[in-house]
Amino acid sequence: MPHRRALLERWLHSELGAGPLALEPASGDASFRRYWRLQCAGRRYVAMDAPPDKEDTARFTRLGRTLRAFGLHAPEIFAEQPEQGFLLLEDLGTRLYLEELSADRADRLYGDALGALAVMQACLPTAGLPVYDADFLRRELELFPEWLLAQQLDRPPTTAQRALLDQAWEVLIANALAQPRVWVHRDFHSRNLLHTASPSPGILDFQDAVLGPVTYDLVSLLRDCYIAWPRDRVEDWAWGYFQLAVQAGILRPAHEASFLRWFDLMGIQRHLKAAGIFARLHRRDGKPGYLGDIPRTLGHVIEVAARYPELQTLGDLIESLGPAVARRP
Repeated sequence: MPHRRALLERWLHSELGAGPLALEPASGDASFRRYWRLQCAGRRYVAMDAPPDKEDTARFTRLGRTLRAFGLHAPEIFAEQPEQGFLLLEDLGTRLYLEELSADRADRLYGDALGALAVMQACLPTAGLPVYDADFLRRELELFPEWLLAQQLDRPPTTAQRALLDQAWEVLIANALAQPRVWVHRDFHSRNLLHTASPSPGILDFQDAVLGPVTYDLVSLLRDCYIAWPRDRVEDWAWGYFQLAVQAGILRPAHEASFLRWFDLMGIQRHLKAAGIFARLHRRDGKPGYLGDIPRTLGHVIEVAARYPELQTLGDLIESLGPAVARRP
């Protein structure tokens, strides 16, 4: 939007001086936020443009400063203009986890990310966070039939399919509500983590944090919508985190019997929601770039649902959508 950009440049000049500012797009974003990379006096920054009628920069700054107070690498905030929705941020670089992850480097990178996750869950204050309750979880699950089935595929659920989905929703919601509640980032994955100088990782897009299930961020990271790993390796990382969480007081040894089920079913809930969001980004917002991630995302659901009798029919329904939509990871 040229008007927004002109306002942003005027504000940046007021903060940084009258020299030339060459703004370069810093990243695509699935929200209404836009990010620009710039350099001034030999120092690099990122400018955030978050229209105040659609985004809350005050929440971003509050949560970002909380993360930094506990030693986590959220971007430092150098200047803010909340009335216009502008922030001037530390540039955490361009080394996204998605590009850095490889078979021989994954243990180290995930080790850093899991360490940061333990700090978030064990230390960050949760007072005032929205609660990931049953209604919240159900609204997210409904994105799948509303946007993927009905809008993207033009296949609204039949009466029988609607009953199947409702039954699955109850299983998934009960699983989420059974878990200990912690600080939840909600998008703790390879497109929001950067390999940085210590402390690593750099953490982005934390503004939607809630109080919710302990496995939510863990499954976001290890069963990522954008990258797939062999099941055995994912479960090794997950169990490693379980031990870390017990040591940190986040979980108790008695949770071991439920942990893998919590993790698996939480992943199904998250991936159904994500598939619906990817379809909505295309149909409503004109952003088709996420459609290619739907097969991988629903492939996770098919693979995990097959291991739980009460969810096998859900997996069968998704697999019936066809390989272009529901490909195994």
